[in-house]
This record gives sequence, C-alpha cells and structure tokens, in this order.
Amino acid sequence: MKKVILIRHGKSSWEHDVTDRDRPLKARGVNDSELISKELGVKGDIPKTIFSSPANRALSTCKIFLKSLDISESEITVVEDLYDFEGQNVINFIKTLPNDVNEVMIFGHNHAFTSISNIFGDTYIDNLPTSGLVKLNFEIDDWKDLKQGITEFVIFPKELKA
Repeated sequence: MKKVILIRHGKSSWEHDVTDRDRPLKARGVNDSELISKELGVKGDIPKTIFSSPANRALSTCKIFLKSLDISESEITVVEDLYDFEGQNVINFIKTLPNDVNEVMIFGHNHAFTSISNIFGDTYIDNLPTSGLVKLNFEIDDWKDLKQGITEFVIFPKELKA
C-alpha cells in the first residue's frame, strides 16, 4: 500500500512586485494552513517523507504544516518538478519515488493537484482550494505502477471554519 497526501499551497498575496515563484502567503494563507495542519494532526498517520515545490508560497505552507505537526524542517526535500501547474511532472515524480517509501506528503499547486486528485482518487473534486488537502491510497507495491486509488479524505479550510 502506498499513500500520498497532496496539499495545495495557502492563499498567496499579489500585493508584492515579485515573480510568481516568489509570491508570499497572505495572512489568510497562513491561518488556513495552520487550521488544516491541526486537523491533519488529529487524523494522525502523518508521512515523514515530505516534498515541496520550490515556490515561496508552497514551501512556506510546508513549513507551517511541519511546525504544527512537530516535524523538523530538515525533512523537507525541495523538488523543482513540483513547480508544476498541469500535473504531469508531479505524476512522473510520484512514479519514480523509491519503493522503500510508502507514504509521502507533497506541497504544490493547482491545477495539477485537482487534476491528480480526480485522475487517481475515487471522489470528484471540483477544485482543490488553497490550503486544501487530499489523501490518496493505492493498492500497489511499486510507485511506477501508480493507478486509480481511493480518496481516503479531503480537508478544505471552509469546512473547518465556524
């Protein structure tokens, strides 16, 4: 069994004159990421193998999650191919993971994560919102055999707000 948790970066700010890759999180992005990370902590079964897009907003979201889950930032592996909006690079990345790793958490972007969730999960998601999380389980032994799996759960910020 292989498991993937996909987490879309938190809401980012367009107020700064920076490149797309350097856009920071808005306060809402920080708050929503903290909210989702705490809910993931309650659910438990947290992967210790962590990958992030190099984009500031994705890496910042990743660091918020790790702090909340008491995981060292040294566990983050930044992967250029995760700075992907279509999804094919992310899929290729997952298919090349070492087989001694059974559970991963990946921080990245839309439309890639909504697309991957719908291709490989069994629950349709119209749009994975910022800070949204999807956990997918696969009955495979080898990542290269990635195929349709089961959507164990989704967590969206709006569902946790009163």
